[in-house]
Amino acid sequence: MLAETPAPGRVRPATLAVACAAPLLALVNYTVPMVTLPETARALDAGPTGPVWMLNSVTLGLAVSLLLAGGFADDHGRRRVYALGMASLAVSSAIVALSDGVPVFVFGRFAQGVASAAVLAASLGIVGHAYPAGPERLRATGRYGAMLGLGIAVGPLVSGGLAALSSWRSVYWVMGGAAAALAVLAVRTLPESRAAKRRRLDVPGTVTLTLGLAALVTGVTEGRLGWTRPVVLAAFAAAALLLIAFALVETRRREPLIDMDLFRHPPFVAATGGALVTGVAIIGLMSYLPSVLQLSLGMTPVGTAALLAVWSGASFVSALLTPRVRLATRARLALGLLLAAAGSLPLLGTVAHWSAAPVIAGLLVAGIGSGLINASLTHLAIESVPSHWVSMGSGANNTARYVGSSVGAALMAAVVGGHGLAAGTDITIIGYAVVAALAAALIRFAPS
Repeated sequence: MLAETPAPGRVRPATLAVACAAPLLALVNYTVPMVTLPETARALDAGPTGPVWMLNSVTLGLAVSLLLAGGFADDHGRRRVYALGMASLAVSSAIVALSDGVPVFVFGRFAQGVASAAVLAASLGIVGHAYPAGPERLRATGRYGAMLGLGIAVGPLVSGGLAALSSWRSVYWVMGGAAAALAVLAVRTLPESRAAKRRRLDVPGTVTLTLGLAALVTGVTEGRLGWTRPVVLAAFAAAALLLIAFALVETRRREPLIDMDLFRHPPFVAATGGALVTGVAIIGLMSYLPSVLQLSLGMTPVGTAALLAVWSGASFVSALLTPRVRLATRARLALGLLLAAAGSLPLLGTVAHWSAAPVIAGLLVAGIGSGLINASLTHLAIESVPSHWVSMGSGANNTARYVGSSVGAALMAAVVGGHGLAAGTDITIIGYAVVAALAAALIRFAPS
């Protein structure tokens, strides 16, 4: 068993504040194109296929990098990876702001995803190391999880507001400046921590996982333009072969990228499975909903961002208050999934017959559930792995979340495209609510 470098006797407030800035900035970065994509696509002459990759390239960067970044942070230093990630986010944000065409924009967003993966994995590892166990860890992870909701709320509002005042490029300059400032602040304020023994780089695992996830996200992204196209079928076939190869490789490695025995550990399965379902059934739904409302009801980008802020704002408050919910972590996660499912049901019929009151009420309930989910998943991600692998636990959890969100949004787009806006949206809402409710039951009643 590897030994973790000891945590400081007293954690400075700045450590938690700087660590919690990472999910806030990463989620702002993730959500900024949601309301400015039409304007950006016109400015860059994106054509019919460009907008799909402009929106999803950041997800590709996140998916292929999160687990790798987590292992690197545990082995080489969490503060180091955090600072390098923030510096990379600053540079990649400048690339996006200066882009003069779709290829440069997509490359910049992919690089932003890689940088975001580094700061997400390292920052939660920093929290896990600074707060080894007990009520203080629960409060710290609640605050960390709250930043996920706040980032989703702030991103579209800031992006839409700056676009109205200046242009769509403005928000990326702001992002770059904030990331650069946090890189400097991290070096000056964060304590360094790492596992006592550095593992060898798992080259076969790294190659098969990276290529497998890249193929999966490529298939999901291209699938929005037609699921039977040769490029989509080839991508899914490659993803299946590569991910199976990754699992086989990892079972034979002395120092694997991820210990496959963790999947026999119920808390880790609950954390990873819960993150995957959250990505598919909750983030996937809420990511695509603004587009549906704009197309069906003629809402403005700022209007849909404000409506989405009801959900994400409730999530922020709920996550902060999660430590006061006197339930075990897995029970809180199950409750959050149930509330998120129940809150989505008042959205049924919205496209055909808009009514503000039930929609807002449903978004509030769903937001409360999402806050419980974010805080619980954050806690489970570091509780369910050995202390020297806390960043790896964060990477695995967030990989499941962001791959799931890409799949969830793509499936909703496919259903809406096949059944029309009204019927397709309702079918998706019901399907995702059932998935979330079933996951809640499995998580709650699975053996410990």
